[in-house]
Amino acid sequence: MEKARNVEEYIAQQRAAIAANPECGNSHYNLAVGLLGQRKFEEAEKALYEAIEHSPTLAEAYVQLGGICLSRGDLDGCLDFNTRATKVRAGFSEGYANIGFVQLQQGKVDDAIKNLQKAIAFNSSFIQAYTTLGNAYLMNGLVDESIAANKKALKIEPEFAVAHYNLAIAYLENGVGQKAVEHFDRAKELGFEVAPEIAQEIDTYR
Repeated sequence: MEKARNVEEYIAQQRAAIAANPECGNSHYNLAVGLLGQRKFEEAEKALYEAIEHSPTLAEAYVQLGGICLSRGDLDGCLDFNTRATKVRAGFSEGYANIGFVQLQQGKVDDAIKNLQKAIAFNSSFIQAYTTLGNAYLMNGLVDESIAANKKALKIEPEFAVAHYNLAIAYLENGVGQKAVEHFDRAKELGFEVAPEIAQEIDTYR
């Protein structure tokens, strides 16, 4: 199959693939990805259910369905689909990271930490999992652990703005003003939208 020049062409290719082989779960999944790119959530949802029907172990399809739930504010639905993703594919780090993210939104910090630790255990380069874990640690008052997690994120990607911002907040908690200022300024340089109240607190250390 030739590489599509745009989303419309990509979607047309997937529809043609489905017409030729309606039972190919991957084609239904690929169609859903294209539709999600166009923000056609209802059509994408139908395609994802078709993908799962034909390929029940397609963990990525469950994760995408979870993402659609999240976009609707349905945290329980998102949690359910990501849990199913980890059940159909052992060691699926993205599913565990998403479970941890949702649990953090629900205030289940201890559970979130366990699942985010699993995500990292299965994928040691999962940068978003490190920063979310850093947030979870901070919420539990584990400031040193939060700093360590965000530093690991920066080892993977030195210009990851979220990690710099998280470190700024963690160093504020520890009273290490110079490092807080340094990471705060770096986060801003990288385009992170900082909270005004954090900016005011940072200014007291300048």
